[in-house]
Amino acid sequence: MSRSSVRLRPWQHAAVARFAASPHPDFLAVATPGAGKTTFALAALRTALAKRPGRVVVVAPTAHLKVQWAAAAARLGLHLDPAWTPSDGPMPPDMHGVVTSYQQVSMSADAIRAQATGAHVVLDEVHHAGEDQAWGDALRHAFAPTHRRLSLSGTPFRSDTRAIPFVRYEADEAVPDFEYGYGDALRDGRVVRPVYFPRTGGEMEWSAPDGVVHSATFDDSLASQLANQRLRTALSLDGEWLPSVLREAVARLEAVRRHQPDAGGLVIAMDQDHARGIVTLLRREVGVGATVVTSDDPDASVKIAAFAAGHEPWLVAVRMVSEGVDIPRLRVGVYATTVTTDLYFRQAVGRFVRWVPGIRDQRAWLFIPDDLRLRTRASEIAEQRRHSLRRVARPGEDDDPDAQRRAEAAELAAGEQLSLFAALSAVAVGDASTGEAWSEPLPGEWDDGADPSIELELGPPPPLVAPPTGLVLDGPTRRAVKDRLRLANAEAAKDIARWSAMGYAAVNLELNRSAGIRRVTEATEAQLQTRLQAARRWQWRLGK
Repeated sequence: MSRSSVRLRPWQHAAVARFAASPHPDFLAVATPGAGKTTFALAALRTALAKRPGRVVVVAPTAHLKVQWAAAAARLGLHLDPAWTPSDGPMPPDMHGVVTSYQQVSMSADAIRAQATGAHVVLDEVHHAGEDQAWGDALRHAFAPTHRRLSLSGTPFRSDTRAIPFVRYEADEAVPDFEYGYGDALRDGRVVRPVYFPRTGGEMEWSAPDGVVHSATFDDSLASQLANQRLRTALSLDGEWLPSVLREAVARLEAVRRHQPDAGGLVIAMDQDHARGIVTLLRREVGVGATVVTSDDPDASVKIAAFAAGHEPWLVAVRMVSEGVDIPRLRVGVYATTVTTDLYFRQAVGRFVRWVPGIRDQRAWLFIPDDLRLRTRASEIAEQRRHSLRRVARPGEDDDPDAQRRAEAAELAAGEQLSLFAALSAVAVGDASTGEAWSEPLPGEWDDGADPSIELELGPPPPLVAPPTGLVLDGPTRRAVKDRLRLANAEAAKDIARWSAMGYAAVNLELNRSAGIRRVTEATEAQLQTRLQAARRWQWRLGK
């Protein structure tokens, strides 16, 4: 059922108003993870489409997010096809538009440009367009002739060496047209959770690629390459540091699950082998099971959806935290990766901030190595939290205002000879410490029942080139309904070919002709219904 209105958080309502009032074709909205960027963007699209009807193109970083966008859009009366590719032909006329990916745009910029002329475009997590020069060039080419471009990001970003198309910069910093930070969200209440960062020190020993044996704690000052090796040693499956931290995290999650039985935990691993090893450690050390999800797993979306809807305690992920993975029940995490960049760390924190109504105590914890770079990243976020919750820092909280200047942001040096690197030992020193006690939540950390949302009238959904005239189901996305119809059509065609003198290709050609289509991929829902009805009549004539 299409909705004629939507309840928006105050920041979303203000952002939609600013977007609608902006005379410029490009608009950048930066909002902290968990704040509801998708809902804002879809509400903004609905207001824009009411003024100027047209096609919609959403560009997302991953296949999982494409499906997520289509489902969210359907709830607001927008039907977007998350599986469309340029090889399918023109955009389906019974859909308002499509959801594609940055990689697909880079591979088919000309074809997408032809379909997107005059369209309304949303570029989700737009900072991904700066990861590859070809992606940025393709984006600029594909969407230059569009009517309006709304770019979204979960954190402010720099241009570094590649300026992202359709984004305005000042001194290499992207300039948002609307910004809503983590501190803003905490102050508003019932938007995001406060996140705490237990830090664990350690004594590490390793053999560097040049054969030299090093020993250091996280308090020792090291050059960037040695600091990277120290961190990798701490996270080694063979040391004692990682099992010790996993035990602490499991204990914290068990305490949370006494009040929220479905609360979940996430371990962010370095690579697939590391992830599988962590699953073994969890089973061996504390007797708990875990699900593994990696970015190159074709079943990743299914596994994430199952975990999000289930009650299993732990998920171990590789390269999934920066892709907008939405699992609101996550309350405890372990940062067990060597990536130390500010953007990746903030995206990781974003996995734990999603507010869930009805849960009184909303605090979340992300266990981190006491590496200076990660400590600095965490302290910046913690400072926003402390300020927003209006409390004075306690003695022992290690916040150094000059630490950011000293932080070493480099990841593993390019071409490092990892085959010559060997972690020898890693021992956790002291308990996880943040200066924050496990105690009753402070004011601002729980659901007080107040609802600050604002109703926004959307009016009827925008018209379609070919409105559906067949069976319209309430619930699944239109693409999901069409997938079921395509499957039923394919099974019917196989059955007809099996019991007639015609080949499978000839049967499909005749059924396409009966529905007035060239290819099934171009068919509307109504045309697929017509095609299936023709197949059923044919089967009946065959007596099968």
